[in-house]
Amino acid sequence: MPEHASDPADSAVLAAVDAELRLLEPEVRRSPELAGALLHPEFTEIGASGRIWDRKATLAMLSASTEPGDRAATASRMHGVQLAPDLVHLTFDTDDNGRRAHRSSLWRRTDRGWQLYFHQGTLCAAEPPAEGT
Repeated sequence: MPEHASDPADSAVLAAVDAELRLLEPEVRRSPELAGALLHPEFTEIGASGRIWDRKATLAMLSASTEPGDRAATASRMHGVQLAPDLVHLTFDTDDNGRRAHRSSLWRRTDRGWQLYFHQGTLCAAEPPAEGT
């Protein structure tokens, strides 16, 4: 990840990373207004469970399942690439109280700012497998 955003591509990636990290915050997830501002109108997700989610179902699930006092999932190995002027691809891992997943997100710049267009999560083992296995 770039340390500073002197290049427009760096700025785009940093903006998408910032938005992704905000979306992991419990207070944002609890709020249909805050989370909704980050989700593109055509948002879809393939969840770690294998279920396909649309924007409406995602917002309902987030607000119903996030309790006050919940801690944010931790993100690691965040990597971003600008694919087009208004499109950034992020890959990262999350740990949510021991539930680990590899994640991939596509963020689109819109007139409302950067919004999550597509997300996929895949559950993974707590420790990566040894190389060559």
